[in-house]
Amino acid sequence: MPDVSFASYVKEILKTAEYLRDPELDCVVAIAPVLPGCLTQGDNFEDARDNLIAAIELWIMAGLRQGEEMPVVNGFRLAMAAQQLENLPSASDPVYA
Repeated sequence: MPDVSFASYVKEILKTAEYLRDPELDCVVAIAPVLPGCLTQGDNFEDARDNLIAAIELWIMAGLRQGEEMPVVNGFRLAMAAQQLENLPSASDPVYA
């Protein structure tokens, strides 16, 4: 099972994405079914896809920070280890102030 970079992993997840037009809300709902609970919406397909990319990245980062193992997607595994994230600045660090 090959390990892939963060960007390649997100691309693999996007290959599994589902997009549904919600006529009642007049929006496009975007779902990443391989990541439980990862969904978003947008006014059109492009907005929904952009929002889904952000949601996927957030889902992955939150999971890694909590030490969760990322799912294998289309036969690919995320190469980045959770331990590497401990050295990254968090939103509460002064760098972001």
